[in-house]
Amino acid sequence: MLIVFNKPYGVLSQFTDKQGRATLADYIDLPGVYPVGRLDRDSEGLMLLTDDGKLQSKISSPGKNWPKTYLVQVEGIPTAAAMQKLAGGISLNDGGTRPAIVDVVPRKPGWLWSRAVPIAPRKGKAVSWLRLSITEGRNRQVRRMTAAVGLPTLRLVRESIGEFSVEDLAPGVWKQRALPGSFTS
Repeated sequence: MLIVFNKPYGVLSQFTDKQGRATLADYIDLPGVYPVGRLDRDSEGLMLLTDDGKLQSKISSPGKNWPKTYLVQVEGIPTAAAMQKLAGGISLNDGGTRPAIVDVVPRKPGWLWSRAVPIAPRKGKAVSWLRLSITEGRNRQVRRMTAAVGLPTLRLVRESIGEFSVEDLAPGVWKQRALPGSFTS
């Protein structure tokens, strides 16, 4: 079984929390499913969940190179140099990142939902949107990459993993999806 879920802002990517914060259990009541990877509490968007350990490993294993695409609202205007650095790979404190695919999104995507906790950019600071695709998934990697080029992340929305997308799901909604042939081989 494969579940496609649009994780809202402020929800933990786990089913329990001793501090009483919102978790996946507040949205998904299916026994035996587990997240494929993580998405920070302050990030939103696509999460995959499955009850199949082999499938979980196939999707999340670093060597499998499943592309993860994010819409990233950043503070500042991206320069050509910043875009080249992001595309070529960034040196972070835990090593260099793989090259990324990055584009400027002319304005907020029309299908993107409003966030329950609005973004409050600093007065006088420009805000831009990027679409960034990576094939690894280190802790807070996208946020650290944009910060390294002088573009702090304000909002982070994962829009896809491989061929799976969050575009047709409202925040907090999930659907079971059929596995394509490439997942079963």
